[in-house]
Amino acid sequence: MKTLLTTWQTWAALSAIFAALTTIFAKIGIENISSDFATFIRTCIILIITGALIFFTRQYQPLNSISPKSFLFLVLSGLATGASWICYFRALKIGNASQVAPIDKFSLVLVAVFGVIFLGEQVTVNQWLGIGFVALGVIVLALQ
Repeated sequence: MKTLLTTWQTWAALSAIFAALTTIFAKIGIENISSDFATFIRTCIILIITGALIFFTRQYQPLNSISPKSFLFLVLSGLATGASWICYFRALKIGNASQVAPIDKFSLVLVAVFGVIFLGEQVTVNQWLGIGFVALGVIVLALQ
């Protein structure tokens, strides 16, 4: 029996809520500091929280238990995350949160396209329609 906290939908919804709060908190937090230093502070907090989570839940794994392929792609993911955060915080420093966040969410469209190209995922016509609406929404929100 699935509980609410064991479904991917619940965790995805929580992710969306926290992502929205991240944007609002970040916009307020970067008011008087550089966006790069703000990203550094945010990264340190995430490192501490995930380190504590791994420690207290005893999920640590020796690095040699991770395959070279997994390790490579986790490193690449980390580099992409860092680049994304740096760009996002710089955009927030300059623009309005209500304008920056929707453009950032164009990543939804890119994930769908990349998922098909690189992961061989199947996307239905209805899903493509939804992805198209997201793309259209981003374009409408991005226009001044």
